Amino acid sequence: MRTILIVEDNPMNMELARDVLEANGYRVRGTTSAGEALQALQESLPDLILMDIQLPGLDGLELTRTLKQDPGTKDIIVVAMTAHAMKGDRERILEAGCSGYIAKPIDTRALTREVARLLPAVQEEAQAKVL
Repeated sequence: MRTILIVEDNPMNMELARDVLEANGYRVRGTTSAGEALQALQESLPDLILMDIQLPGLDGLELTRTLKQDPGTKDIIVVAMTAHAMKGDRERILEAGCSGYIAKPIDTRALTREVARLLPAVQEEAQAKVL
């Protein structure tokens, strides 16, 4: 079962994303800050991280940059969640190391599609390592 870590400080967004992902067969863990996310990553690594961009303290893009510079976490797929899906934001998000983004308010179909689009890459990568 694939594991997804949600880093989101808004309880309603967290609950919606968790419900949708669990209904689609994913194991979900949730954290509300960059510090909690870093602690969760020390315990176990997820297949994918849904990252709120506007977190208190260290923001989601800075946390993503930190994760992408660390050899232990650089290969984790990160998907940004943002209410700021304006021109130029997509480029900033991708430059930080995110593989995609979900606009807020969360469209449950878009969330499901984006996660499904990105996770097969994880499976293919794992199979390649076995060969």
